[in-house]
Amino acid sequence: MEPPQKPGSEGEHALQCAYGTEERADRFYAEQVRGRLLPAMVDFVRRMEMVFVATSDAGGECDASLRSGPPGFLAVLDDRTLAYPEYRGNGVHASLGNISENAHVGLLMLDFERDRIGLHVNGTARIVEDADFHAERPGVPHDPAPGRRPERWVVVHVEEAYVHCRKHIPQMQRVPVRRSWGTDDPARKGGDYFGAKDTR
Repeated sequence: MEPPQKPGSEGEHALQCAYGTEERADRFYAEQVRGRLLPAMVDFVRRMEMVFVATSDAGGECDASLRSGPPGFLAVLDDRTLAYPEYRGNGVHASLGNISENAHVGLLMLDFERDRIGLHVNGTARIVEDADFHAERPGVPHDPAPGRRPERWVVVHVEEAYVHCRKHIPQMQRVPVRRSWGTDDPARKGGDYFGAKDTR
């Protein structure tokens, strides 16, 4: 009888062996890695205001991006499915382009303020237009804020969910900020902050 396949890649398993961390890693897999969102994870996701999204194209070229919104902008559809909205952006569609070639995504949510803890969610994604998403999921509310109407959604099937250690998460404090949702004003968007426009 085949032993149960443990989470993770062949590469990480090989390095665990090479670096002598197999026992520690196996304990983490057994105690922390789950193939669904546990109730405490669902509560955590629903209060998040941002998520880091990691994608790669068919050739393995990577991209990491930030998505944010008010608490609840990440929709938990069930314990194996969540979705996040894609608002109007710079038109590049780096993350969506990658997902269209390679459905694997990694999501990282971090609580910098209250509990200093994080949640990893790895899975496969599909892109759904806003109208189709709401036809499939009429219970997900429409965002009433001007400039925050999603154009489409990324629906993620959860394959792994696990804690991110608080040890290296900095403590941060919330400060009031006025956001310019939906603006095309380059200055309010941060435009050429790094001075790239006039360089080759």
